[in-house]
Amino acid sequence: MEVPRSLETMAGLKEAVTTTHRDYEGGGVIAVDFGPAAGEPAVDVVGETAIVVLDDDQFEFEIPGTASVVDVNNGVLTLAE
Repeated sequence: MEVPRSLETMAGLKEAVTTTHRDYEGGGVIAVDFGPAAGEPAVDVVGETAIVVLDDDQFEFEIPGTASVVDVNNGVLTLAE
């Protein structure tokens, strides 16, 4: 699973944001850690688009076709196959 380009550019907007991509035998995982200073992000899925709201900022990105999980927990956005 490839990291959506808009998630990579989102990381550039907040210094504390770290994006990690791991491929495993059973699938891949993308984790976007917004860090403790960024506040608690929220995610909403509309069709094939994920909308992330963080403080006063809103980001949208197309969910990779193979992702079956889009979730936020403890400030970490996770996409998993």
